[in-house]
Amino acid sequence: MSQHRSLRAVAKVGGRRNVLKRFERIQILKRRGLWKEGDRITGLPKTKPEG
Repeated sequence: MSQHRSLRAVAKVGGRRNVLKRFERIQILKRRGLWKEGDRITGLPKTKPEG
């Protein structure tokens, strides 16, 4: 099965994702001082990817 044209372009360029994995969100929150060791990893606030 072939891949749709619009998806192929993103893979080649390495397009930016707008959804972060949990560990990426925690890293951002740590840098902002909004999360510390021992805090719950569920129910994290929404974060935007840093550019």
